[in-house]
Amino acid sequence: MDVGVIGVGNMGRNHARIYSELKSVDSLGLFDVNAAAAKALAEKHGATAYATVDELLDHCDAVSVVVPTQFHAPVVSQVFARKKSVLIEKPICATSDEAKALMKKAPKGITVGVGHIERFNPIVAEIKKIVKKPLYMEIKRHNPTSARITGSSVVEDLMIHDIDILLNVFFPDPCDVHSAGNADVMSVLMKCNGIPVALSASRKASKKVRLFYVEDEEFTIEGDFMSQEVTIHRKPGQYQIEAERYVQENIIEKVMVGKIEPLKRELETFIDCVKNQKPFPITPDQAIRNLAFCEKVRSAA
Repeated sequence: MDVGVIGVGNMGRNHARIYSELKSVDSLGLFDVNAAAAKALAEKHGATAYATVDELLDHCDAVSVVVPTQFHAPVVSQVFARKKSVLIEKPICATSDEAKALMKKAPKGITVGVGHIERFNPIVAEIKKIVKKPLYMEIKRHNPTSARITGSSVVEDLMIHDIDILLNVFFPDPCDVHSAGNADVMSVLMKCNGIPVALSASRKASKKVRLFYVEDEEFTIEGDFMSQEVTIHRKPGQYQIEAERYVQENIIEKVMVGKIEPLKRELETFIDCVKNQKPFPITPDQAIRNLAFCEKVRSAA
């Protein structure tokens, strides 16, 4: 299959790297308004840099759109006009209304997916299998200040990953939202199916944090998105006081997680869906719902 990447910023470079390594990809084309950057990346990965989006689409069956969010709608419209399958990096558009209008242009017979990468992180499926009777859930996603260009607030930029996981893996029903924060730091407390859920995201942290924490009736689960490690803490079988200090004995289990690069799994899945004319696991409808929830969070702050 011939594929392309539109936009070769930080994330676009990763798309290009992985596509160049996939055996299912026959040729790789690149486009960016920064022609020199596209050419340099093409030389690195044995790809071809094209002068325009239309020229790239002449040589592709499917593309990743990895341009800044404010340009998603016009670029994806060009892809739709050529009836090519497309994977759109999250968030799907600048607003949920813009995304709804864009999807009305989607032609039949193509695959349209949205790149919520953390859905492909193996710890998500593992934690989903382990959880039985959750009492409390918390996800933290904190970043140091970055020079990476983004047209989105911290909610659409970072927290949206965890919103996607909550709404599409754990809690399909609506959640009550109480939030506080600003464009760079946001804290959210929700009640989902009667269960308290806390999300926090920051672009001002001094430490990079990607943690998933669940208190269940019988145990506590800790997951790390970066190391892809999951630990279960069982309730202690013994409590005692020693020298006026409280002591407990816990049972700690390390879950065997098949570690993979989430983006690689995402792009392999996209190629497979295009080849077999199947829906991508993260649909435009889900992505629009995620974005609408982000807007709800910001409006409640």
